[in-house]
Formats: sequence, C-alpha cells, structure tokens
Amino acid sequence: MTSLLPDFNLRRSGVVCLLGLAVAGSAVAQTFPIKPIRIVVPFTPGGPNDILARMAGQHLTATWGQQVVVDNRPGGGTVIGTDFVAKAPADGHTVLMVATAFASTPSLNAKLPYDTVRDFTPVIQMVSSPNVLVVHPSLPVKSVKELVAVAKARPGQIAFASGGTGSLTHLAGELVRLSAGVPMTHIPYKGAAPATVALIGGEVSLMFGTILPTLPHVKSGKLRAIAVSGAQRVDALPGVPTVGETLKDFDASSWYGLVAPAATPPEVVVKLNREIAAGLNVPEVRARLAQEGTVVVAGTPEQFGTLVKAEMAKWARVIREVGIQQE
Repeated sequence: MTSLLPDFNLRRSGVVCLLGLAVAGSAVAQTFPIKPIRIVVPFTPGGPNDILARMAGQHLTATWGQQVVVDNRPGGGTVIGTDFVAKAPADGHTVLMVATAFASTPSLNAKLPYDTVRDFTPVIQMVSSPNVLVVHPSLPVKSVKELVAVAKARPGQIAFASGGTGSLTHLAGELVRLSAGVPMTHIPYKGAAPATVALIGGEVSLMFGTILPTLPHVKSGKLRAIAVSGAQRVDALPGVPTVGETLKDFDASSWYGLVAPAATPPEVVVKLNREIAAGLNVPEVRARLAQEGTVVVAGTPEQFGTLVKAEMAKWARVIREVGIQQE
C-alpha cells in the first residue's frame, strides 16, 4: 500500500491546483473590471463600427460603473488599431471592435504585424448586417436571375461599383461573378458614397450598398433593389429576396463584433460576452437595429471564432481566384 501513497499525493496535489485555478479564475471574473475599459475602433468616427462600440460602451458603463472609452485608431486598412490591441495587456480592459475586414485583410496583406487567429480571442459577434444589391433603373433586371442572364449576354459590359478595392462591396460583387460564372467589370471608388453617386448617375450598372444610406434612393426610385446579400431576408426591405435564393449558399453580410488579446482570461471573456449580449437583446435595441436592416446575433465566443475562420477561408478563396491586391 505504501507504494501507492506518492501517486495518490501527486493526484491530490493536482486536484488542489485545479481547484486553486478555478477559484482564481472565479475571483478574476468577479473583480473585473477594476479600471476603465478601452474599446479600440480601427475606423474613423461615425461609421457602424463606431456606433456599435459606443452602444456597447454605454451599456457596460451603466451596468458595471466603470467608464468605457471608445478609442478611434484608423489607418493602414484597420492594421494600426488592430495591432495596438494585439500587443495590449490581456486583462480584458482593452478590446477591439472588428468587422468583416478582420477576416479579409490577412489575404490582402501578407505582411501583417499580427496573426489574426493566434493573437486574438473572440468575445462576441454583435450583429450581422447584409448589404443590398441595387441596380440603375436603366438596367432591365428585377432579379438576380435576370442580372445573370443580362451579364452573360453582354460579357464584360456590365460594370459594378464598390467603395474600394478589397472592400466588402468589392468582394461581394466578385463573389456574384464567381458563383454565377458571369463576366462583369469592377470599378472601385474612394468610398461607398461616391460609388453610390456614380451608380445613380448611370456611370455603372450595379453595386452592393449598405442598407440604411441606400434605402432612401430605393424608395425614391433612383435605384432598384433586387436582392440582399445575407442568408435571410430583412424587415427593412420586405419582399426583397436574398442572393442565396438564386445563387446557392451565397452570403456576403457585414458583421461586427469584439475580440480581445489572445491570453485574456476565459472568465473575463465570458463576462464581457454575457453583458454585451444582454445589452443587445433589449427589445428596443433589437427593434431599432432591425429597422436599419441589422440583425442581432449576440452569440458565444466559440460561435464567433468559428465564423471568423470560415470567413477567412471564404474571402481568401475569392481574393486568390480573382487576384485582388489591396491598393
């Protein structure tokens, strides 16, 4: 029997260590946050990333009593702000607001100063926001099926606008081209606003636009909405089908969420996730976002991590097959 005592003692000490880690983790979660929280937004103020970050910040401040600061750090195609958070202390007090570009940038920029998967831990996907595929009224199409037919009949003559090379509005157009096997010409502009102006003016035939700013032009008849880019139809555009109803498995939605530095304690990640999800699930908040064509997701960190990896693979394929290089 005595020969078994050392092994038993080792196992007992291992259990004690595990219990100690569990207690320590619980203590970290209970005391967090102990200082102001910084939400870094790698975009200029005023856009959807900034607005969602401020919504989350207001809720966390009211709930936890700690100030939440939104820190806009644009530049380098989101690289500057993203790199700042990758190198920040992994204690949950610095997090990063991310969007679809978080998944596409690694394939557009091979010399990133961080690793998108290794250096971050997912916290929460906040929302999903499909874009709307709109055409100039002079283009005789009212559906994706008709668009494909016209594009095949006029190879290379149908031009689609985007807010810039490598942007989601560009990638979504290329995904249509690849999925349907239709030859279309990409015309990049310096932002979504000038691209929309060009479309209204008839310089190009179509584009994927953000729902909220594009909706007034649809209602006025200046543009025609033929589909939305997400997996589901949206309340803001009743009766408008998804691209995926014609092109199988098509999904080119914008999504927004939060990530933290990789070594952030899991208990802190879970606490952030639960409280931000609670703020998003307030009925008034969900209703207001729905009016703008935005769907609250508020999933788990694991679900968000799965999404990011899937999106990285999808856009890497599109970027590789088209040969897109970021300007």
